[in-house]
Amino acid sequence: MSTSSTHNETSLGEVHSSVDTTQPRKGFRRILAYFGPAYLVSVGYMDPGNWATDLQGGAQFGYQLIWVLLMSNLMALLLQSLSARLGIVRRKDLAQANREIYPPVVNFCLYILAELAIAACDLAEVLGMAIGIYLLTALPLIWGVAFTILDTFLLMWLQKLGIRKLEAFIISLVAIIGFSFLLELIFAKPHLGEVLKGFIPVKLNKASLYIAVGIIGATVMPHNLYLHSALVQTRKISTDVPGIKRALKYNFIDSFIALNGAFLVNAAILILAASVFFASGNTGVAKIEDAYRLLSPLLGNKLAPTLFAIALIAAGQSSTITGTMAGQIVMEGYLSLRIDPLLRRLITRLIAIVPAAIVIFVYGDQKVDDLLVFSQVVLSLQLGFAIVPLIHFVSDKKTMGEFAIGNATKILAWTIAIILVYLNVQLVAEKMTEVFVQEGHLIAKVVTSIAALLFAWLFITMTVLPIIQSRKGFKSVDMHPAALPLNDLATRAIHQIVVALDFSDNDGKLIAQAIAQGNKDAHYTLLHIIESVSANYLGAASDDTETQKDTERLKGYAVQLEELGYNVTIKLGYRNRVKEIVRLVKEANADLLVVGAHRHRGIKDFLFGETIDSVRHDLDIAVLIVNVYASKK
Repeated sequence: MSTSSTHNETSLGEVHSSVDTTQPRKGFRRILAYFGPAYLVSVGYMDPGNWATDLQGGAQFGYQLIWVLLMSNLMALLLQSLSARLGIVRRKDLAQANREIYPPVVNFCLYILAELAIAACDLAEVLGMAIGIYLLTALPLIWGVAFTILDTFLLMWLQKLGIRKLEAFIISLVAIIGFSFLLELIFAKPHLGEVLKGFIPVKLNKASLYIAVGIIGATVMPHNLYLHSALVQTRKISTDVPGIKRALKYNFIDSFIALNGAFLVNAAILILAASVFFASGNTGVAKIEDAYRLLSPLLGNKLAPTLFAIALIAAGQSSTITGTMAGQIVMEGYLSLRIDPLLRRLITRLIAIVPAAIVIFVYGDQKVDDLLVFSQVVLSLQLGFAIVPLIHFVSDKKTMGEFAIGNATKILAWTIAIILVYLNVQLVAEKMTEVFVQEGHLIAKVVTSIAALLFAWLFITMTVLPIIQSRKGFKSVDMHPAALPLNDLATRAIHQIVVALDFSDNDGKLIAQAIAQGNKDAHYTLLHIIESVSANYLGAASDDTETQKDTERLKGYAVQLEELGYNVTIKLGYRNRVKEIVRLVKEANADLLVVGAHRHRGIKDFLFGETIDSVRHDLDIAVLIVNVYASKK
């Protein structure tokens, strides 16, 4: 399917409730059925953007920012648990819940911000994979960036295998990352006492604040909140109270293990940078490539840089999958619009490739790591717009019932939201001050002021509106309303039927299905689109061999049907298949179009086109799609 407006309100409909946890299982297998969603989420917490911020944090400030990592991980654990709670209890993802309560203009703004966050995350993945490929093969970064588009097809293949296979693939990549950094730490031999001191909070200066906000943005990712609320719905659970409690319990365990694993990886990167670069006086190491080159001479081990590059590629590859799924969720949830996952992936990847290519072309490879850190700061700036609605939703007793969070959790969640918003506001204020103290730059000052006002309006509206609506007795819109009464069952009488033929061995099936709809009371129009070179140039004036043979075959069908007592007309179209079918159907004033499904998938849709979807979107009549390639019994 290309694009469509969908009324199917399930998150990730292709894999929704595809893992049945209600089947009787014993021991660890019972828990294992719930494990998986948090691991897909956790890869976003160890993507190449994290590497850039962790490396710079460790190289510039030693171990003193470990407490920021720990704080970020604790925040992530609580927020991801709230996201999972929303999906388990209400069977809605965060985007769908937002669409229920906020007006269209606010929802559209939130959608744009969510897409920006996904684009920023994908930018980090593109750059990270390109750097990893460059480190291992010396392939120029610009070619590595272009090469990353191929992972789109890997994702397409994995999605066809099912959610459990996808989860297994992700977990294997996470294991590669973890094993690589375990060996790196063994080589680095960090000072344990200094590492423990890093867990003690210290005051942040201007330079460390920028890195700290980047670390938080790289750790607590806004799109992961959308993703987790949808992924938990891949599990079919018992909807009674014990079943929901069991799902909440096991998903928390899943999140606890997965996110703490991600914390250990991030801590390992920062500790590696602190023990190798900061301790040796190489505090200026701000690039992943520099870290790669210095690992071998400083550690005296040639395996260390290779492991570093392999882990980087694994991190980038695993993170691309979650970005695509999150993009699918926000688009379907906010816009009720579903597009093909492959096309969605290509669009997202191209959006990420363009800025990466521009930076490399204009500034060269030396600015790539700065772009990585900047992408994580952009992520952090979006956090409040995902966290605040989430806290509102899981606190609402009208929709969550007894599973609404308690006062202690509310206080903790709002405290986290306030901290994150404060850090972001402080960072934005500093950057705005830098703009306004400069002489001139009037346009930049005006644009910055307008953007700040719009962000402030959106944030206040988003925060206050649920409270106001709750006090007014706002009732949540039911995304799955009860069946409506069937008052009008009258249908349009079928007098004109058009049959689109492709002159395959299955033409008989199409004609038989058409006859079954109208019998001898209807008029039938048999049409075929000629797509020869001559037809493409000359249209109806074409008289090549293919045109002659196609005309004869169409007339042959008509003669046979007329002998059986059917009223038949033939029509030929030329050049554009879709436009010609639509034109001829409208010209025939048809009530029904009968067309065969070729069952093309994936790349074949790009090669051969998606005729059915394109045609049916341009017609306002019934379209009967016949699976002409169904197996014969």
